[in-house]
Amino acid sequence: MAMFKLISGRFLPSYSILQLTRTMTSFTSRISPNERTSLINNAFEAKRGSYSPYSKFPVGAALLTADGTIIKGANIENASYGGTICAERTAIVKAVSEGNRSFVGLAVVTDVASAISPCGMCRQVIREFCALDMPVLLIPGDYPKQPDGEWDSKPGMTEGGVRETTLGDLLPDSFGPEHLDLPRK
Repeated sequence: MAMFKLISGRFLPSYSILQLTRTMTSFTSRISPNERTSLINNAFEAKRGSYSPYSKFPVGAALLTADGTIIKGANIENASYGGTICAERTAIVKAVSEGNRSFVGLAVVTDVASAISPCGMCRQVIREFCALDMPVLLIPGDYPKQPDGEWDSKPGMTEGGVRETTLGDLLPDSFGPEHLDLPRK
């Protein structure tokens, strides 16, 4: 039988202190308008560091830590293809390798005129370290867009053509570290 603890007004299963801390941080932290702007600007700056001679598809990511630090990442390709790492995973790996394990927001940008979502592998890596309700900003390459009645009427679309979503929306019914603590037969 699972134990439950009251965290930020919600009863959550108590799998471990790590998962509870990660969840609690997410419920109490939302990105401010200034953090949103900074994430967007840093994602564009990160994209300039892309090494994408094969796909010609540069991607930039900016990851906001709980202490306000922004970690940037760009996709880095390799002629063997399998050695390629996406921008989102680059940012996560940089952050985690430097000791950061608590994140409150992510922004991703490409050169495509519509908001592009992280690939499945990136979503799973993000899931390892981020709460399901963490805000994810998907930024069009031609940001900021002007309202035109087309993009701005779609769910989750916000100022400038940015699609605001969460990790849970991008990766529903996901598998995460807390599942490894569940009882087995």
